[in-house]
Amino acid sequence: MKQINGYSKLTKDQKIDWLVDNYLEGNQATKEELISFWHRDINTQKKLDEFSENTITNYFFPFSIAPNFLINNKWYALPMAIEESSVVAAMSMSGKFWSERGGFKTEILGTTKIGQVHFTLDANHQELKNLFPDIKKQLLEATKYITHNMEQRGGGIQDIELMDMTQHEPNYFQLKASFDTKDSMGANFINTCLEEFGHQLKAIVAEKNWGNISIILCIVSNYTPNCTARATVECPIENLGFFGQMSPEIFAEKFRLAVRIAEVDPHRATTHNKGIYNGVDAMIIATGNDFRAVEACGHTYASRNGQYSSLTHCSIDNGIFKFWIDLPLAVGTVGGLTQLHPLVKIAMQILEYPNAEELMQICAVAGLAQNFAALRAMTTVGIQQGHMKMHLFNILNHYHATKSEKDYALNYFKDKIVSFSTVRTMLEQIRGEKIGES
Repeated sequence: MKQINGYSKLTKDQKIDWLVDNYLEGNQATKEELISFWHRDINTQKKLDEFSENTITNYFFPFSIAPNFLINNKWYALPMAIEESSVVAAMSMSGKFWSERGGFKTEILGTTKIGQVHFTLDANHQELKNLFPDIKKQLLEATKYITHNMEQRGGGIQDIELMDMTQHEPNYFQLKASFDTKDSMGANFINTCLEEFGHQLKAIVAEKNWGNISIILCIVSNYTPNCTARATVECPIENLGFFGQMSPEIFAEKFRLAVRIAEVDPHRATTHNKGIYNGVDAMIIATGNDFRAVEACGHTYASRNGQYSSLTHCSIDNGIFKFWIDLPLAVGTVGGLTQLHPLVKIAMQILEYPNAEELMQICAVAGLAQNFAALRAMTTVGIQQGHMKMHLFNILNHYHATKSEKDYALNYFKDKIVSFSTVRTMLEQIRGEKIGES
């Protein structure tokens, strides 16, 4: 029976049993494998189960470290949760490379987040606009019980604007509110304020007998173009060093052109920015933040001028190579999983308990470092040499290679191209038998 009522009310064992019976061919070994990923500590597992709904086990990602990051003259080791080994290796290379050339410099460009109340009103719109300054005061006063604690920490509601959207849809308006949520990501705080705005707005319209108001949505926006961090690296061109036979001058110009291509071509920009988020997402996940919101915001930001474009930029002026990123990041270091998930707590400790602004800057560094490593590889030896070498162990594990076979492969592929077919051929030579492709 592949349909079920009340699945969420079953115990975890019952959930697994139903899944195994209906979708996993009754395979008890699969059930045992799912259970094998449970945390050995019952209390920790209970906490993990409560992070989501209908949980049956834990899904493991490698928790890695990219060391040797010098950021604003302070040393960091960056925690990363990601399944792609080449990303961690590339990050580590970038960290070491730039630590020897002055390190990364960062700054906060803004910390403002946005929430919106979307509504329609079939009334005298001009009267609404004329009286909005008074309405705004009422809205701010009505939410003081919500904002008091945030204001004590230096945050709160910064402004409320009335946006006339009737050119898009008849009678459609927005309340566009700006917030500073300090060290919390702030979505729950913002949404609570917005819903109170909606209640108050309905009451005001009813009191003034303006007509019919319909509150459509009260919701935070994940687009935060004014909650942004900048990370920069720069050095004299000659300090970049030689890349094989390639001079630093040739490398710098090829690198600049590679970034410029991503600025003008959306096809290249998409892959270029994906590489940036290889680094950013890994850190966002490791620190218990919402990588989906962060990445959605970044891609919108990359399109803010009417065409999708690069998030990083490069210049060469008076013999100075400069590479930087401006990245919108709504992150938190309090609330959410930051005090609950055991590995997130360790990640925060490794980063020496950053506040939200510090974490924004570190994550921007991760994006810049990852992008530098990718462009350096592509403009010198090519992406596949390093990328596929890092995937060698994944391919070997796919073919169930033994330790001695892995040791042999490491030496064998020092000067050879790594691919599924070349690894399979090598193993066939060692084993003296054909290996299936699957």
